[in-house]
Amino acid sequence: MATIDVDELLPNSRVKQAVRAGKMTQLTRGASNQYATEGDEFIIDGETFTITSVSRRTLGDFTDEDARREGSESLDAYKARMERVHPGDFEWDDSDEVLTYRFEHRD
Repeated sequence: MATIDVDELLPNSRVKQAVRAGKMTQLTRGASNQYATEGDEFIIDGETFTITSVSRRTLGDFTDEDARREGSESLDAYKARMERVHPGDFEWDDSDEVLTYRFEHRD
């Protein structure tokens, strides 16, 4: 277990705020870099969060439940958000490999 730099895992302040508020309990990043392992911790504004799982999957594995964990209403809304925040360099491809990080606030 290690304490990781929150800026390495969570890409921006909006995501950090959503995690801290409990609106996001999962984040998915490209599989080319692994930013954390299960049991690692990160800190946002003095609050500690623990990585509960890291799983390798494809975008085609995503469900509406995954989208809600990532702060979107549905899978379609999540796909649209990904295309909006990655303009010009992102196209949803069900076969793309990703790493999904699940985390929870540590009491």
